[in-house]
Amino acid sequence: MFKYGQDIGIDLGTATVIAYAKGKGIVLREPSVVAVDSNTGDVLAVGKEARRMLGRTPGNIVATRPLKDGVISNYTVTEKMLKYFINRICGKFIFAPRVMICIPSQVTEVEKKAVIDAASQAGARKVYLIEEPIAAAIGAGIDISRPCGNMVVDIGGGTTDIAVISLGGSVVSSSLKVAGDKFDEAIVRYIKKKYNVIIGERTAEDLKINIGCVYPKIQDMEMDIRGRDLVTGLPSTITIHSSEMLEALIEPAMMVVDAVHGVLEKTPPELAADISDRGIYMTGGGCLIDGLDKLLQEQTGINVMIAQDAISCVALGTGKALDNLDVLDAKRR
Repeated sequence: MFKYGQDIGIDLGTATVIAYAKGKGIVLREPSVVAVDSNTGDVLAVGKEARRMLGRTPGNIVATRPLKDGVISNYTVTEKMLKYFINRICGKFIFAPRVMICIPSQVTEVEKKAVIDAASQAGARKVYLIEEPIAAAIGAGIDISRPCGNMVVDIGGGTTDIAVISLGGSVVSSSLKVAGDKFDEAIVRYIKKKYNVIIGERTAEDLKINIGCVYPKIQDMEMDIRGRDLVTGLPSTITIHSSEMLEALIEPAMMVVDAVHGVLEKTPPELAADISDRGIYMTGGGCLIDGLDKLLQEQTGINVMIAQDAISCVALGTGKALDNLDVLDAKRR
């Protein structure tokens, strides 16, 4: 059964790829991990299946994340991953799909070109780019076309994008390479320093999701984890409390708060007044760390809201932006 190429919106995240197909909504949500046979260069697994292999592969199989800090770090693997996902969404098509991809707000021209080339090689007929904070704002249901300021803080896996948006574009923006991955690294470092135990990235992520916090909790929670003891070299089990997570995560969390502060300082006064009235919107999976909204609200004195479907916000926004592709095409002509 042949189909015409669909319009697809892709949130090409460092940790997760979320795709939106026009008329269908979100059709794919997979970890951005690819397992490759280093001898032949063949792709063995993509997404969930490849994520299970992280840190558990023999010498000839390499499970990698081809995006680092929001940009492509391994071009060939990214292209193969995109090809796999586009084929999965579209099946067999006569016309290749038009694809809109999200990029962090402060990427260079070279990094933009890498995304466009990778998507074109993966089978896209035309590639459009949209800045993450703008897509996140559209996905959060904010009317960005009006002449009033909205502040969006999008915390993904590799980057935190902060932007003040007015009249459909970003007035002041900043991109910070501190996000979900850096929170995981902070947990790994803390446990190594305090307990002399090494844990993997996946264990650190489980800790972050289950008991992680950046604001004191009323009730202290705990979780048992396993790792390798550096002294004996043997596997060992330790119990971690959420109060320790607070110690581990407060440093990267404050870096995000400081970056928000920096953007607010550069914001024109009229827009700053709008933000003070309307509040700050948080999107992306990283904003779901317990207490991050409270910490930001306490430090800035501005009301902070977490968007309804925070993780899918960027993909949903990209999907809504797909409706205007014909307008973009007309402008190009």
